Amino acid sequence: MEKIKRRWWLIPFIIILCVAAYLRLYKISGYMTFLGDEGRDVLVVMHMIVNHKFTLLGPTASVGGFFLGPIYYYFMLPFLWAWKLNPVGPAIMVALFGIATVFLVFKVGKDFISPLAGLVAASLYALSPLVIAYSRSSWNPNLVPFFSLLLIYLLWSAAEKKRTSTLLWIGIVLGIGLQLHYLFLFLFVVTAIWLILNAKTLPIVRSVLWVLIGCIIGYCPFLAFEVRHGFPNTQSVIRFVLAGKDTGVAPGFFTTIDDVVFRLFGRLLYRLPDGALWKSLPPWQLSLWFIGTRTTIFISFVFLIVLLVYRIPTKIRLYHASQLLLIWFSTIVLLFGFYQKAIYDYYFGIMFTLPFLLMGLLFFAVWKTRYGKIPAVILWGWLMFFNWQGRPFIYPPNNQLAQARLIAQTALAQTGGKPFNFALITGSNSDHTYRYFFEIAHRTPVTLENDQVDPKRTTVTDQLIVICELSDCKPLGHPLWEIAGFGRAEITGEWDVPFVKIFRLVHYTGK
Repeated sequence: MEKIKRRWWLIPFIIILCVAAYLRLYKISGYMTFLGDEGRDVLVVMHMIVNHKFTLLGPTASVGGFFLGPIYYYFMLPFLWAWKLNPVGPAIMVALFGIATVFLVFKVGKDFISPLAGLVAASLYALSPLVIAYSRSSWNPNLVPFFSLLLIYLLWSAAEKKRTSTLLWIGIVLGIGLQLHYLFLFLFVVTAIWLILNAKTLPIVRSVLWVLIGCIIGYCPFLAFEVRHGFPNTQSVIRFVLAGKDTGVAPGFFTTIDDVVFRLFGRLLYRLPDGALWKSLPPWQLSLWFIGTRTTIFISFVFLIVLLVYRIPTKIRLYHASQLLLIWFSTIVLLFGFYQKAIYDYYFGIMFTLPFLLMGLLFFAVWKTRYGKIPAVILWGWLMFFNWQGRPFIYPPNNQLAQARLIAQTALAQTGGKPFNFALITGSNSDHTYRYFFEIAHRTPVTLENDQVDPKRTTVTDQLIVICELSDCKPLGHPLWEIAGFGRAEITGEWDVPFVKIFRLVHYTGK
């Protein structure tokens, strides 16, 4: 009975994990994103599986023109293989990492504060619509929340439990995280500050050495590429940070910080709509969102300061946790202030879990007051109900994966089994989405080469398949290279498929 009493939290925690699994895995193939980036990634991994073309280079970063490391491809590999090249496999991998993050949120909340705080944080994280959205599609930034929180827990554990061996794992996580997204560099700064503050517990020279060794281990796949080619991406990143026009102190420094903090709490905790939709909301509703979000931010920040100023000798563990949470919070938002381009929601992956841990801390503090239990439970229950209303299943599925497969199959059916060239007319997508299904069907389009590479024009086939994603599409005379390089043509067939139109072009005969 004593063991059962000590583990009273086990049953509600299992329920939270089950709900989290349901929200991340249910009908995942219908709701997952499958566009150009996802098609590009599965193409690379498919070649690793089928043709054994392993790579040391990852996907391109969204800004800066440099590449990430390949670690995400190797996370995808066993799942794409197990699902027999079905792209839903890597999406399930991301969902499993999302469930593991819910577990880790509880673990951190429990060890930092209390089991009750861990349950509150994990339950709110499990139900957050924005978190769920990024847990249901295969994309390298979607693993960042897990590894960022794992890093925070390891930093706390190294100082609290005085385990020097943990420093090696800290380095490994840093090396992996840096391959997932370059914003993980912000967490290098958090790590450095934490090690300096805990130099008495963790000797700084030895700590840095262990972290460096671990980082080399975690970063080694990409490091091998960099060493082999003279560190081209490392140099590009350094130039982007130190000399680029998109970083540095600008007049909007504090405005950016305010926007980041507001969206971090509002979008994750309170289901705040995207800024583009604010004009369509009633003023009273938007005011409630603003007041609730900013009140939570203010109370969270003040409470952390109070815990640090009024250090309680019997709560030294909580003191260290509050110190680390404050360093994590303040360092990241200040560094965001130096970034002068658009900051998207997925950039917050390096601190996705932070608002939920702070809510768990606040709930625990209110719960411990004399009359705080009822208000705390009401707020917790309302937040869970409110976020439950934003679950993805209340809207019809996008079926992007099935649509891409249908479009590709329809296009292939018009080729008559003969070689063909391929072009995509689109606003923002890339042709990797369709090329993936062409390749797994063993019908890879012939790539058009320019006259210098192919003076005899052997790469020009007798037919060109054009997929058009625009409403008003005129492929004849289009300046796209794949169309212009095909030469003067005429249309011999048009087929309407949901959301696109497919054209078959052949060489103009003048008849």
